[in-house]
Amino acid sequence: MSLILLLVLPACLWSQDSEPSTATATSTSISTSNSIALKAVFEPNSFDHPVGIEHRVNSPQLLYIVQQPGKIVSVNMEKPQEKPSLILDITDRVNDSGNEQGLLGLAFDPKDPSLAYVNYTTETHTIIARYKTLPTNPALLDPASEQVLLTFKQPYPNHNGGQLAFGPDGYLYIATGDGGSSGDPQNNSQNLQSLLGKILRIDVDKQEGGLHYASPADNPFISKGAKEIYAYGLRNPWRFSFDSATGKLWAADVGQNRFEEINLIEKGKNYGWRIQEGFECYEPKTGCNKTGLEQPLFTYGRDQGVSITGGYVYRGTKLPELNGWYVYADYGTGNIWALSQQKDGTVTNRTLLKSGLNIASFGTDAAGELYLCTQDGKIMKIV
Repeated sequence: MSLILLLVLPACLWSQDSEPSTATATSTSISTSNSIALKAVFEPNSFDHPVGIEHRVNSPQLLYIVQQPGKIVSVNMEKPQEKPSLILDITDRVNDSGNEQGLLGLAFDPKDPSLAYVNYTTETHTIIARYKTLPTNPALLDPASEQVLLTFKQPYPNHNGGQLAFGPDGYLYIATGDGGSSGDPQNNSQNLQSLLGKILRIDVDKQEGGLHYASPADNPFISKGAKEIYAYGLRNPWRFSFDSATGKLWAADVGQNRFEEINLIEKGKNYGWRIQEGFECYEPKTGCNKTGLEQPLFTYGRDQGVSITGGYVYRGTKLPELNGWYVYADYGTGNIWALSQQKDGTVTNRTLLKSGLNIASFGTDAAGELYLCTQDGKIMKIV
């Protein structure tokens, strides 16, 4: 029998937070007769450290679960109790010895769903690679078809980023962390010659300079930095997503000691790390020069959580009261929130539920309904 976590939220979908650590938070009252719940799906199956949930355009009944040790499996929403199907096994080349290492991201090409892109770590590097489906079985990805597009060295085992997603412009976007340790000791995030601490953007339909990809001509730092960089100044943007209605790029950046933050990513912008954390100075601790730095859309402090897990702007149909709200969570506390930016720029944040779960990632199905995965192997749907 499926586990359902029900919320006691009479007359109101969202309970009010204590004031978050942000200069832009506001409060409003949202009325609804419904309550929100998490429903465990695909039981009695359990998954091995799931860190991603994806779908592809030619298989709307399926969800693809990214498992950190190096496997991708599919589950059928129409037959949820069936055993998952193994789609790709690259455990022989994935290193997941560190908590933040492993197979971390998956994106199917929306124009050609026979192609899949993955983000994984070896002992020393991040690998962005492309796989093709098996000619004899288009449901499966061929591990022998790997074509490495991009690789870069990781100086430490943590802060690897991991998200991959195709933007509305058809380009592949890649999240990279600052390379790890603590406090970005090599200042990678502010270094335009480094691919670390960035959102990258590449064109996987073209090739240039002997590479299996090209950099879009309007990437902002082609003449003065690494040509793949789209935006910089990020610490560990573990999860980002595009709003399917507006095309806006939402990124949740995991904080250092004090603040977790949400950013709207735009081309060429500098999001401040390690000069600042949240709205506050980090290096130097006081008197930092914030000129030219893009400030967070929203932050919260250690009274609210310890490690942000980015989610999605909800565009499904089952929960109309959530339409247009960015749903995200904190890995450490299990708190799940919804955030909305008004036309005047003010931000409203509300608690959806306090789940107590270690939420590693979110995902959507082909209809835009929201799912999440937990570190202990559950896939749950927001209902």
